Amino acid sequence: MKISTHPLRSILGGLTGVLLATAAYAAAPHEAPMRDFASNTVANWISNPMVVEAIKAQNIKHASLSQDQIDKLDKQWRAETGNSDRPLIEEVLAKALSKFLAEAKGGTQGLVTEVFVMDNKGLNVGQSDVTSDYWQGDEAKWKKTFLAGPDAMFIDEVEQDESTQTFQSQLSMSIVDPATGNVIGAITVGVNIDALM
Repeated sequence: MKISTHPLRSILGGLTGVLLATAAYAAAPHEAPMRDFASNTVANWISNPMVVEAIKAQNIKHASLSQDQIDKLDKQWRAETGNSDRPLIEEVLAKALSKFLAEAKGGTQGLVTEVFVMDNKGLNVGQSDVTSDYWQGDEAKWKKTFLAGPDAMFIDEVEQDESTQTFQSQLSMSIVDPATGNVIGAITVGVNIDALM
């Protein structure tokens, strides 16, 4: 049986597609400038050999960590965020990678609110600021990048930061070892949407 398609139905279908695309853009107008920032700036950060080598070194160091050990480290980190004695946090902040990320953040004149790099288990390798947790492996920022492949990018929803009263979104990307083409880690960059737009 032949099914005929009415021309008006095709036109309406096309209009529906355009309206849905327009609505999606209106709901997330920050995505296009975030993608531009990713390709023009963040891509340069993650291609830096020092970033790649720091991740590879931690991947080797943490190769045998069990999930129980990861959970224990994450619990220690969370406890340290409220303490003056914080050996694990200070160890990560003292790394050359953390200093590089802090400088990269500083060079954006307030556009970037935080930046941190994760290894192949979702643990922080380096960071510009203290994160609330050490393990990101259960979160979309790691799952939708590291697990998704070499060209993966995840742009999160815009949220209001209560402490600064600014609107922010997180941009996350997978990080690749240029020698092998394999994904070795991921980066998350907090972006001040007020400054971006």
